Amino acid sequence: MAEDKPDMSVLLKEVAESPKRDNSVYHKAMAEARQAFEDAESALGGPVEVRTKTKIKRNGDYVVKWTFRRLD
Repeated sequence: MAEDKPDMSVLLKEVAESPKRDNSVYHKAMAEARQAFEDAESALGGPVEVRTKTKIKRNGDYVVKWTFRRLD
């Protein structure tokens, strides 16, 4: 039975050497989103609420429209 179990050190080595996912585009988008909130709060003079609209264009682009309003 012990022969059926994979060697943990081999398994961990395989996981450690597996290719990593590139999250740089995600991190850039999140940084831009945080900056958009800061800019909206600065321009509107206080806390804001956001509404979003999304759509997929015919060419396959995924579009997100953000509308900021001052929280009253």
